[in-house]
Amino acid sequence: MIITVRSGDADNMEARAAVYYWKNLFPDIQGFVRGREEMPPNNLLNYGYAILRAVIARALVAGGLLPTLGIHHHNRYNAYCLADDIMEPYRPFVDKLVVEMVDIEMFRATSLAMELAKEMKTKLLQIPVLDVMINGQRSPLMIAAGQTTASLVKCYLGESRKIVYPEFQ
Repeated sequence: MIITVRSGDADNMEARAAVYYWKNLFPDIQGFVRGREEMPPNNLLNYGYAILRAVIARALVAGGLLPTLGIHHHNRYNAYCLADDIMEPYRPFVDKLVVEMVDIEMFRATSLAMELAKEMKTKLLQIPVLDVMINGQRSPLMIAAGQTTASLVKCYLGESRKIVYPEFQ
């Protein structure tokens, strides 16, 4: 499916892939639909993505960039358009952590609760220090985010044509 995605995604392949992805990410949760206001574990995903977005926005600012000026995301009411662009390839790290949380008793015991338990928040707050592989080396996610934004700066300066992202394993 990935080879059929074209610039601009005129055939809506990204959305079709997303439907497949979410349906198969939580196969034990009957009727799971990804959405901001939908049933758990959407609350875990939302919280995790908020943490990830903050990590990326911090790395962008540290690299001298404005998180407001996006590449693909454009919205005058969103102060984090560039952060939203850059965080996309990092989302699977949050997804993986949430899948692991859903598979353990901590979530199952509170699966009907819409509020996040303290233990769940504590687990999600580990996102900045998750181990990732970037440039062939193991690194905490927040350090990798700095490397990604430094590579973006090099692209803007015309010194490189590639943004560096971690490998998802």
